[in-house]
Amino acid sequence: MAETKGVATRREFIKRAMATSLAAGSLSVLGAPAIGGEKRKFKVGLVGSGGRGTGALRDHLAAAEKLGVDIEVVGVADAFEDRTGGARGIGKIPPGRVFVGFDGYKKLLDTDIDIVLTAAPPNFRPVHLAAAIEAGKHVFMEKPVAVDPPGARKIMEAGEVAKKKGLCVVAGTQRRHQRNYRETARAVQEGAVGKIRGGSVYWCGGALWKRDRDASWSDAEYLVRNWVSFTEMSGDHIVEQHVHNLDIMNWYLGTHPIRALGFGMRARRKTGNQFDFHSVDFEFPEGVHIHSMCRQINGTDGGVYEHLVGEKDIAQNKKPSDPQVFPEGCPFDGNPYVQEHIDLLWGILKEDPINEAYNVATSTMTAIMGRIATYTGKRVEWKDLVEPGGAYYDLTLKPTALDFEKGEVVAPPDDVFPIPGRD
Repeated sequence: MAETKGVATRREFIKRAMATSLAAGSLSVLGAPAIGGEKRKFKVGLVGSGGRGTGALRDHLAAAEKLGVDIEVVGVADAFEDRTGGARGIGKIPPGRVFVGFDGYKKLLDTDIDIVLTAAPPNFRPVHLAAAIEAGKHVFMEKPVAVDPPGARKIMEAGEVAKKKGLCVVAGTQRRHQRNYRETARAVQEGAVGKIRGGSVYWCGGALWKRDRDASWSDAEYLVRNWVSFTEMSGDHIVEQHVHNLDIMNWYLGTHPIRALGFGMRARRKTGNQFDFHSVDFEFPEGVHIHSMCRQINGTDGGVYEHLVGEKDIAQNKKPSDPQVFPEGCPFDGNPYVQEHIDLLWGILKEDPINEAYNVATSTMTAIMGRIATYTGKRVEWKDLVEPGGAYYDLTLKPTALDFEKGEVVAPPDDVFPIPGRD
């Protein structure tokens, strides 16, 4: 696809980003969207009903209430039945609409749902999105959206199909639905800070949860129940968590980096194969360098923020010339996790689809490039990931989502990890 080759110019990148914004519109009566005087109703299904999935479902229902839309939660799919209880309780899902197994998403997509919320571990998301779009469903998908370059490109391809079908695709990069970030982005595009010439983005905090392996678990079950510990499942925390800050970096600069060089290491973890910290220099066109740092180590100083320095000022808490950064008439919620679902439903109601597939796939690819740089200690070029023949174009982490469906899963060993300069 043309989008994945070479470097997108600033103008092209901003054009794509602006195309994902919802056009202006209005409700006939706020809280009572009507077509022919009737209240709208949508049937919703959930794929992946762990903490993130049930959280997304709650946010979706809150958004629907804000819009005055009726939502019927008609199905849930998850690899394991014991993980579906939360979603069943929230949505009052009938037993016949609980689909268990790694192919359960297919059974859910065969139902009459209008919208699917996808929150299975990141390595499943490219397959789940592609299947949902093929089935003609609107989609909310959690971030990040892939763990390797082929997966990120698959998201871009599915996004293009969604455009042709007029389907909405909203991602869990909630800062793009947060007022102060939207205002600053608009102000930066208007030239309020001049060209961004450098800066840094951080996500430094403590260790996440982990699951010790139960002797009764298969390799597949262990990987899914302990997914935040394995790169093959999550992409490592530079991808899974730090993608939020990297997304802001790309958004404000209006393009993606052209190369990355970095370092990282594993020091404290007791399970899985991920690093504890990553430090990456991302180089953008025109010689702009942004420092990226992320860490998950208890007892260390933390911080989650972006500090991007323009020729005139810092790109933070700026006001654009036009304060209307959301579509006219669209309800605003101060909780960006709810707002992203408001924007999804608004796009469906107004028949003006929002499509964030390219943006979130590009930011995920940026994080993957950074991870490859820290794992190898090598300078990595963007073209290595997106152009056929590139060094990492075909880099596929296994087991893949399809390996899980086929029952061909072998878990990577715990505490065996890349060593830069040796592997």
